Amino acid sequence: MSAMLRHPDPPLSDGVITLRAKGRDDVDTLVAICQDPEISRWTRVPSPYTREDAEGWIAAAELDRQAGLGIDWLAVDEQGEVVASIAVQHIRPDESVGEIGYWVAEPARGRGIATRAVRLATDWALRELGLETLELMTHEDNLASQGVARAAGFTETSETDVPPNEGLAPGRYVVFTAP
Repeated sequence: MSAMLRHPDPPLSDGVITLRAKGRDDVDTLVAICQDPEISRWTRVPSPYTREDAEGWIAAAELDRQAGLGIDWLAVDEQGEVVASIAVQHIRPDESVGEIGYWVAEPARGRGIATRAVRLATDWALRELGLETLELMTHEDNLASQGVARAAGFTETSETDVPPNEGLAPGRYVVFTAP
């Protein structure tokens, strides 16, 4: 795997959603979507979410992409509306392992968007990045994300009492892996 990661061209799509790079033009949309308390409940997204948070996230994601540590996208629907965010993050090239992280905008929940995004990102990362394993970790109470992991082909492999990242809610985390 080369150091800098590149977004696929053409963008990843399954005909229902398309994964595209995020940019400065998305700041207002991200700020609006990330006011949803369910996003901050299960992720490291701060609440309240500000323009500075969105701009910082975009900049940090670009640095991670350039360093080969992660790559992320916004999932858009057929009308071009942002419906989710998906990332292959915390890439550990020496172990051939990465982690899937995502959130879904409230109006898009329950429509299979997360499962579609996870499948697209997972298939791409395993094929194009040469990763052998992808992890997806969910809080024990986040049953919806556990369902997404299973529907996207991940298998429950373990649990941990340690949140996988700083800033996440305390509790047990269920670890899923693919393939």
